[in-house]
Amino acid sequence: MEQAIVSLAIERISDLLIHEAVFLLGVREEVEDLKAELERMKSSLKDADNKKQDQNELTRTLVRQIRDLAYEAEDVIDNFILRFAHQGGFHGIIKRFTKPFHLYKIGVKVKAIQTKLEGLSKGLPTYNQISSGEGSSSIAKMQQQLRRTYIHVEEEDLVSLECITNEVLAQLMTEEDRLHVVVSIVGMGGIGKTTLAKKVYKHIDVKRRFDCCAWAFISQQCMLRQVLQGLLIKLLSPSKEERELIDKLEENELMEKVYDFLKEKRYLVVFDDIWRKEHWNSLKHAFPRGKEGSKILFTTRNKEVALHADPCNSPIELQCLTDDESWKLFRMKAFPGKKTELHACAKELEMLGRDMVEKCGGLPLAIATLGGLLATKRSRAQWETVHQNINAHLNEFQQQDHHYGGVNWILVLSYNELPFHLKPCFLYLSNYPEDWEISKKELIRLWIAEGFISPSWESGGMLMEDLAEQFLEELINRCLVQVGKRDHTGIGVKTCHVHDLLRDLCVLKAREENFLEIIRPSLIEKYGNTLHVTLTPSMARRIAIHPSKRYVSLKGKHPNLRSLLLFQNEKLIELHISKCNDFKFLRVLNLARNDMLSKWHVSSEIGNLHHLRYLRLRSTGTIILPRSIGKLKNLHTLYLLYQASRIPDVFFKLRRLRHIAVGGLRTYVPLLLRDTLKNIETLKYIKGKSLIENNAVLDLSNIRSLGISFERSKDVEPIIKALIESQRLRSLYMWLEDSIPYPDMEPLSHCHHLSKLFLRGKLQEDPHSSHHLLKFLPANIIKLSLIGCKIKQDPMAVLGKLPHLRTLCLFAYSYSGIKMVCSANDFLQLDFLQIWNLPELEEWQIEDGAMQHLRILILGWVSNLKIFPEGLRYITALQEMKLERMKRSLVERIQVIEGREGEDFFKVCHIPSIRIMHTEKD
Repeated sequence: MEQAIVSLAIERISDLLIHEAVFLLGVREEVEDLKAELERMKSSLKDADNKKQDQNELTRTLVRQIRDLAYEAEDVIDNFILRFAHQGGFHGIIKRFTKPFHLYKIGVKVKAIQTKLEGLSKGLPTYNQISSGEGSSSIAKMQQQLRRTYIHVEEEDLVSLECITNEVLAQLMTEEDRLHVVVSIVGMGGIGKTTLAKKVYKHIDVKRRFDCCAWAFISQQCMLRQVLQGLLIKLLSPSKEERELIDKLEENELMEKVYDFLKEKRYLVVFDDIWRKEHWNSLKHAFPRGKEGSKILFTTRNKEVALHADPCNSPIELQCLTDDESWKLFRMKAFPGKKTELHACAKELEMLGRDMVEKCGGLPLAIATLGGLLATKRSRAQWETVHQNINAHLNEFQQQDHHYGGVNWILVLSYNELPFHLKPCFLYLSNYPEDWEISKKELIRLWIAEGFISPSWESGGMLMEDLAEQFLEELINRCLVQVGKRDHTGIGVKTCHVHDLLRDLCVLKAREENFLEIIRPSLIEKYGNTLHVTLTPSMARRIAIHPSKRYVSLKGKHPNLRSLLLFQNEKLIELHISKCNDFKFLRVLNLARNDMLSKWHVSSEIGNLHHLRYLRLRSTGTIILPRSIGKLKNLHTLYLLYQASRIPDVFFKLRRLRHIAVGGLRTYVPLLLRDTLKNIETLKYIKGKSLIENNAVLDLSNIRSLGISFERSKDVEPIIKALIESQRLRSLYMWLEDSIPYPDMEPLSHCHHLSKLFLRGKLQEDPHSSHHLLKFLPANIIKLSLIGCKIKQDPMAVLGKLPHLRTLCLFAYSYSGIKMVCSANDFLQLDFLQIWNLPELEEWQIEDGAMQHLRILILGWVSNLKIFPEGLRYITALQEMKLERMKRSLVERIQVIEGREGEDFFKVCHIPSIRIMHTEKD
C-alpha cells in the first residue's frame, strides 16, 4: 500500500509539473529531483511489499516512515499551489510572492524531504539496484494488463445448492396460519446464505405464490427507520411525490404503513444478515399475520436469533462444500474463459490447485477469492509462488490469534497480491456502509478526484474514466467486488457491492494504513438532534461519516483533510462548515441541506477550496451558487441535485471540468468556453442556443452523455450534425420546449455509437413521406424513452426492428393513435417495456413470437385500453407485470376473485408476479 501512496505523490507532482508550471519558477529543479527520488523508491517498496511475510520490524518501520514522508511531500506541493492561487495568479506572484526568500523557503522544504527519503530508502531491500526509469515502464505494463479481455463470472455460479434450495422452498410453501412464521438460513460468514436467499427469492414458484415480496439488508447496525423506509418503498413503488411523503414519516408511522399494506396480503419479506434478537424485536411489530402462508425469511450467522424469532421452525443450516464441490467452484473462478471445456485445469496445475483449495475449508467465499486471485496467474511458477505465500500466511495465522480470524487468510493474501494501482481503489470501498449499493459512475469519479487514476495514464484513446472502469472490472474478476445491477446494455456494471467479510478486511486495512477513518453515530458525542464530530490533525486524510438520523456538525481542525465522505440519506443530514479555510486541501466534498428554506445561498467561502475536484450539493430547495465557484480551477465533477436555478456565468474559468450534472430540467449550465468544452464528458443540462454560438458544439470531442434543451427548432439539426463527429457519445437527452415540433431528425441516424436516447417533444410527420416517422433512430439504440412526441403512426412497426433494443419507455402522449401491433419476431432483445399515459390507445396486439425475452411489463394510465393482448400468453419469459391506474373492469378480467378466474386470466396465469395498484373506476 505504501507503494501506492508514493505513486499518488508522484502523480501529484507530475500534475504540478504539467498544469501549474508557471508557479514553479525557481524551484522546478528541486521538485523534479524529488519526483525522481520517489520514482526510485516506488520499485523498492514494491519489492518490500511482495516479501511482506519476511519483513522485520525495522523494514516495516522504514516503510511507514516513507509513507509519512510521501504524505508530507504531497502537503508541501498542495500548499505551494494554494499559496500561489490566493495571490491572484501569475501577476500576483510577480508582485507578492516570487521574492527569493519565499522561493528559497519552498526549495528548502522540498530538499529536506528528499534528503530524508534518501536516508530511509537505502535501508530498503534492492534499493541500490533500482533504476529511475521503472515508473513509466510499470505504467505501460499496467495499461497492457488492463487491455486484456475479461469474461465476466456471474455471481450466480452456484455449487451444490439444489437440495438445500428445495428445502427452503418447502418451508416457504407451507400453509401455516400464525403470526410471524420465520424461515431461517443459518451459517458462517461467506458460506453462501445471501446467494441461496437470492436464488429462492427469484424462484418462479415464490413469485407466483406471494402477493408481494420485499428484501431488506439489516447488518450489524440495523437502522430501523432506514429499513422500514426501504421496505415501504419496495412494497408501494411510490411516485416521486409519494416518496417525499414517506421520507417525512416517523418510525411509528412507517411501521403502521407497512402493517396496513401487508395485513390483507400473502407476503414474503427477507431480512438479509440479521445479527441480534433485539433487531427482530424492534422490527416485528411492523408485520401482521397477513393472509395464510405469509412468511419472513432470515439469513443470519446466529442460530439463536433464528430460534428466538420462530421456535416452531427448524433453521436450515448451510454446510461447507465437499472436496469435489470446492474444486468445481474453484475451476469456475480460476478459469472463467473455459466454459466450453468445463473450466478445465491443466494437469501441471491441478495438484497445486487442489492443495490450495483444501486449505479453504470448503468456504465458498474463500474458494471464489482464491480462484479470482489465480485467474490472474497462468504459469506454474506463478501458482507455486501463491502456494508458498499461502503456507506462509497459514503459519502466521496459526501462530497468533490473528484479528482477521478463520480462513480469512486467503482474503488477506488476495489483498496483498493486488497491483499497487488497485490497492487504494479497493481500500476506498471501506468508506461505504455495510450492504451499500455502490454506483459505478460515482465510484470511478471519486477515484479520479482522489488521484488514484492519473491523467498521465491516458493514452491510445482511453480516458481516465475508461481506466477506472477497467480497475473496477479487475476487482470484480478477482472476486473482491460483486456486481449489483447491470446497466442498460445488460453487460456493463451499474452498481456493485462488497461482501461483509471483505468489507471488514477493507476497513481493517484502511485503518492500519491510516488511509481512511470511519465515524459512526455510536462514536459521536450527541447534543440534542445534532451529532458533533470533532476533527483533529492526527486523523486519517479521508473521513467517512456513516448514516445517522441527526444533523452533523463539524468542529475542530484537520488542515490535511483531503476527503469528507457522507454516504447516507442526505435528507436527514445538514453539514455545517464554519470556515472553509479549515479544509484548504479538500478534494472531495458532499454537502446536503434539508430545512424549511426554499433557497440555499452557498457560502462564497467555498471558492477557497482551491484543490476541490469533486463537489456534490443536494437540497430540497433552490441552490444558489456564488461567483467564487469560478475559483475552483481543479474541479472535475459538479453535481447539483434537485432544483438549482441560479448558476453564475463563471464556468468558463473551470478548464478541467469533466462532468456537470445539474438537477432540475429547467436549470441549465451557462455557456462554457471552447477550452473548457474539450474536456467535458457529461453535460446536463445546457441550452442548444449556447452550443450554436461560435460553433461551440464542435469542441465537445469527448462528450459521452449530453442533456440539451431547445427553444428554437432550427438549432436542433446543426447540433445533431456536429454530434455525429463525436465517436464517444453514448447517451443523449433532447427536449424541445413549448410544443414546437422537431425538424427532420434523419441526421440522428448517423450517430452510430448512441445507445441511450431520451426524446421529449413533438415529432413533425411529413404526409408526403413514405418512410415511418421514427426511421431516424440509430440501429445501436439499447434504451429508448419517448415523451410528448404525439406520433400518429404505430411506433411498434419501427421499434420492433431495432436489433439491440432492451428497454423501451413510451411515456405521456408519445403516441396518439388508437392501435398498436407487435409483430412476430420483432423486439428480439426487449427486456423491459413501460407504456404510461397513452389515453388514446384502445387496442394492443401481440403476435406469437414477438418480445420473447421480455421480463418486465409496466402499464399505467392507459385508460381506454379495452382488453389485454392475447399474445401475452406467448411471452413465457415474462416475470413481472405491474398495472397502475388502469380501469377496474379491465383488471378484474385477469384476476382470481373468490376462487373464480377472470375471463382473460389464461393470458397472464404464467406470470409469477402481477402487481395491481390504484385501479380507476370505469
